[in-house]
Amino acid sequence: MSERRQLLNLAYRMLGSLAEAEDVVQETYARWYAMSPQQQATIDSPGAWLTKVASRICLDVLGSARARRERYVGQWIPEPLPDATEWIGRSGGAAADPADRVTLDESVNMAFLVVLEAMTPAERVAFILHDVFGYPFAEVADIVGRTPAACRQLASSARRRIRTAQAPVTTPAERADIVRSFKQAWEAKDIKALIGLLDPEATATGDGGGLVSAVLQPIEGAEQIARFYVGRATAVPGLTILERTVNGQPGLVIQVDGVTVNVMAFDIADDRITHIWAVLNPEKLRPWTAG
Repeated sequence: MSERRQLLNLAYRMLGSLAEAEDVVQETYARWYAMSPQQQATIDSPGAWLTKVASRICLDVLGSARARRERYVGQWIPEPLPDATEWIGRSGGAAADPADRVTLDESVNMAFLVVLEAMTPAERVAFILHDVFGYPFAEVADIVGRTPAACRQLASSARRRIRTAQAPVTTPAERADIVRSFKQAWEAKDIKALIGLLDPEATATGDGGGLVSAVLQPIEGAEQIARFYVGRATAVPGLTILERTVNGQPGLVIQVDGVTVNVMAFDIADDRITHIWAVLNPEKLRPWTAG
């Protein structure tokens, strides 16, 4: 059971869904306990066995997920990971610097997960096992069912996709300041200020999953995004906007009457917001409402 956290971390990165990752880990353990004690005793490394089984289950899930997501209503965004820690920017008071409070794990930030969604299942699994978790290609090949050379090529292809999509590095404090400024401009319904914070070619994507109202296609352009968010604030009075860590980076959580209805992640380049991902699907917000 000491391997459970590692397996959950692995499966979440492979699937982009905490709920699906938990199902994978549960299925992995079900297969372990389905074996007799004699069969278990023949396995030299239970941790390696569990990793192999979980990775293969993830491959199967990724294969079927593509078909499911083609039927998904609107845009599919990876499930956001909660972190209740509040963060502050450089302009904050005496509290700790965000660099000391926010874990910037690039393998779980939303921009990274969105790029992973564009990969083939084999690319994604090979890349995560090797580049993120450090498994040698010989072990990756055994899991993926391809040669080590083929797995090396898969990881290399995935790496190129990541490099192409990567924005210039922005410090945690800078990100926090920009997202806070977005929050303040949104609360003030200041369209001009919002436009100034957004890249002219920014996109905003919402995921309601067909369960709640959300724009079905991404909104493109700084002015269109600014007007949309000001319109939402006007149409839904009483919104509470909270600064929270979302997938290891500064984000926003929107509540209505104390209930979380929207979790927002941001990508930032050259001091401008380039992407906004807004998760409104209540099934993906369960971890944010527990307790």
